[in-house]
Amino acid sequence: MNWGETAYEWVGDWTARRASLSPDRTAVVDEAAGEGYTYGDLERRANRTARLLDRFGVADGERVALVSRNRIEPFDLFAAAGKTGSVLAPLSYRLAPPELAELLDLVEPRLLVIESPHVERVEHAIARADVEPPVLELESDEPAGGWETYGDALPADDAPVETRRRSLEDPHLLLHTGGSTGTPKETTITHGSIYWNSFNTITAWGLRPDDVTPMVFPTFHTGGWNVLSIPIFHVGGTLVIDREVDPGRVLAQVEAHEATVLVAVPAVLRSMTTHEEWAGTDLSTLRFVKSGGGPCREATVRAWRERGVEISQGYGLTECGPNNFAMPDAFGPGKVASVGKPVLHADARVVDDDGDPLPPGEIGELELAGPHAAPGYWRNPEATADAFGGGWVSTGDLARVDDDGFYHVEGRKKNMFVSGGENVYPPEVEDAIADHPAVGEVIVVGVPDERWGTVGKAVIEPADAAGEGGDDGGADRPLTLGELEAFLDDRIARFKIPKHLAFVDEMPTSGPSKIDRAAVEERFGGDP
Repeated sequence: MNWGETAYEWVGDWTARRASLSPDRTAVVDEAAGEGYTYGDLERRANRTARLLDRFGVADGERVALVSRNRIEPFDLFAAAGKTGSVLAPLSYRLAPPELAELLDLVEPRLLVIESPHVERVEHAIARADVEPPVLELESDEPAGGWETYGDALPADDAPVETRRRSLEDPHLLLHTGGSTGTPKETTITHGSIYWNSFNTITAWGLRPDDVTPMVFPTFHTGGWNVLSIPIFHVGGTLVIDREVDPGRVLAQVEAHEATVLVAVPAVLRSMTTHEEWAGTDLSTLRFVKSGGGPCREATVRAWRERGVEISQGYGLTECGPNNFAMPDAFGPGKVASVGKPVLHADARVVDDDGDPLPPGEIGELELAGPHAAPGYWRNPEATADAFGGGWVSTGDLARVDDDGFYHVEGRKKNMFVSGGENVYPPEVEDAIADHPAVGEVIVVGVPDERWGTVGKAVIEPADAAGEGGDDGGADRPLTLGELEAFLDDRIARFKIPKHLAFVDEMPTSGPSKIDRAAVEERFGGDP
């Protein structure tokens, strides 16, 4: 019997099975709406939504596209897609209309659901696209687009529906990558990928039925589904959702709901530690905090540890996982800079440019493999062959393995630069600069230099984020290049010390509050 290819009724039907086991347990708390939903509620809502999808012919691999913030309906659509055998394709409301139009043409949805605040943006995208699917407006306050509203179209019948048999190899989600150039690619996320990532997360992180977590990733991002939401549903825990990510609101949610787990990008975790409510918030219920989506600075790690909260870093990507590593029991504080060791059902290796594995200590490209990996990109065989060839997922990230088997991510392969014949890895330099008390956040980019070929430029967001010096690198800078050189002199090799400085009021972001390194490089990576 081939478990991957054989079709089963249970594949994808998340709400029915969980509701049969724990119907009265709270599944989701929608903070913005002031509503709570049990697993029994989710099952009834999923049945109504499945009937809605059937009305529009969204079944057997057909796609429903969604443009929305975090609210209960994306989870209804996910559950209904599992019941009907269809595929949910959440699209980012942060994309420009031309980018959304390209994704609509790629996905070819049978139905498009748009939340009211994003109607105008998507209307422009539809006008540019070749496809013209029926549209339902997911109302937020007043409808804005003149289409039939989602609420009016939703059938009242919440009785169990007949589910379609699916295999683990069938797609359930299309999630676009956080591509920094061009239109993002759509990654095909199968039922099997979802299940195996959930298994890895539950077993490696020790998730429990009594776990409660604020979910701070958007549902157009793999973080909104696979980092914690689906694993929490798998064990019967509770998810707290909100429309926007505000550090003060997240702190309040941790205390009010006695949250036990929190996973967020470094920018959110840092903002929480500098918020006026930080010191007065009760964090005692948190079993652990995880940072993902970029390097977490030592100052942020220290702030959480000083509050008695265990914090570690994770690593993943849309194409694989995204949960691939975990920290072993009783790991030493010196290992916090690493992402840990591979989870139970994942393989990792570091290879050279020829694809040959490297010994511990040497830096090369990180590759991943396992049943949680996606099979490839939707309708993009060339990109699939490049990233998924040979049974390994090429991450494009540089990493090394230390003598204890811990993996350390050294940054994007394309971001490394050579200065005077020496390799410079920006994350290492950024970590050292971030220790300076005047620095809130920093990105290091390579710029041309007549003597050394390339040298570093440090783009700094001041610690007080009060706009000192503006965005043009003018007067009132929080520190000088000489002061930075003196600070770094005994911390990193001299060839790694940046030769230029620039200052911004606030770092540009993309995706789920991640620093947009590509935007920083485009602006500051030219002439010094």
